[in-house]
Amino acid sequence: MSTYLEISPDKLARLIGTPTCPALIDVRIDEDFDADPRLIPGSVRRDYRTLDTWIGSLAGASAIIICQRGQKLSHGVAAWLRQTGIPADSLEGGFEAWIAQKLPVVPVRLLPPRNAAGQTVWVTRARPKIDRIACPWLIRRFVDPSAVFLFVPPSEVELVADRFGGAPFDIEADIKWSHRGELCTFDVMVEEFAISSPPLLRLATIVRGADTSRLDLAPEAPGLLAASLGLSRMFADDHEQLEAGLLLYDAFYRWCRDATDETHNWPAGKKGA
Repeated sequence: MSTYLEISPDKLARLIGTPTCPALIDVRIDEDFDADPRLIPGSVRRDYRTLDTWIGSLAGASAIIICQRGQKLSHGVAAWLRQTGIPADSLEGGFEAWIAQKLPVVPVRLLPPRNAAGQTVWVTRARPKIDRIACPWLIRRFVDPSAVFLFVPPSEVELVADRFGGAPFDIEADIKWSHRGELCTFDVMVEEFAISSPPLLRLATIVRGADTSRLDLAPEAPGLLAASLGLSRMFADDHEQLEAGLLLYDAFYRWCRDATDETHNWPAGKKGA
């Protein structure tokens, strides 16, 4: 049972994927990380010995600190953050407890190298519609909250990615992050990042239906298509559209996770309702 200043793995699992999730900081020592180079979804690895160089990035946020067993290292870093005014807790049982509960972890080898600011960079075609909003949402919520997305002309995607150390995605080319057979790029990322869950798989079906003109795959696919096309006409700036689209996918994800059995009728007291 978690104690004061700790959060249990199951409670953390409920926060991951939501816009209110605290910053997740992995401070495992090199030996432990090298033995299992995977990260809890949405977490970023930091060196506890250089805390003073990265603590500023947490200004205005709260944090959950993750070490190997949830003992002195995570509690020490969390205590240090709290004394500077940053709310922070330790993951109960640490990374080992998370793994023991068979909760998802992201293989670090799949991530593009981080830039000098510690961000991963992703490059895709300009004027996004569905997959190119869904994938950034997935990355921001489950892979790298600070990820940077560059929208460029289709012919320049791979060249820009190479020049800026990024990962190209969702283009018609033989690259890792794109459509595979009947699967769209969102499907591929859910599978490759090993973050499959019933809610994400349900959302992936909706995205696939909307993105590949197979609206019969899910009753919600036409609604996602309509909302996505509407957003694309509301915003001339791709990044403004992305920010608005994040909220759209937050709502679809929470429906997939928590509200699929809920119905609505009006008036509530109508006879036979």
